[in-house]
Amino acid sequence: MNTELKRILLVDDSPRDTELEIDALAQNNLANEVVALRDGAEALDYLFRRGAFADRPAGHPAVVLLDLKMPKVDGIEVLRQIKSDPQLKTIPVVVMTSSREESDLVTSYQLGVNAYIVKPVQFKEFVEAVKLVGAFWAVINEPPPDSMRSEKCKTH
Repeated sequence: MNTELKRILLVDDSPRDTELEIDALAQNNLANEVVALRDGAEALDYLFRRGAFADRPAGHPAVVLLDLKMPKVDGIEVLRQIKSDPQLKTIPVVVMTSSREESDLVTSYQLGVNAYIVKPVQFKEFVEAVKLVGAFWAVINEPPPDSMRSEKCKTH
């Protein structure tokens, strides 16, 4: 079992929600580093290690917490690219959105989302939801071994 703490990638265009999510994860005493990004374009650059993130340390996040309604590139497109890439497809993706649109829910699951959570409106419930999600995906869940990912990444 790999005991290295992996990063949590948080992608949300709302500064308020991002702050609440980071605080909730901290309240749960998660020692994982949280990388917070503002839009889908930044998320894709981070995951594919390009642009401003070309020199980031290798390795994938333990989980991607992904909002759907974002500028530049929306969460559905980020999810589509993650789940269609052999290097990234095993990364758990949890959609955390205020969208209750059935089409978003259906599309997310068709693309391979691991969980879909509608953000609670009430502060206390929102914090509890983030704590549970963070604890499960960053601590309890056993991620697939790196050997399941394609070898092409190791040749660069």
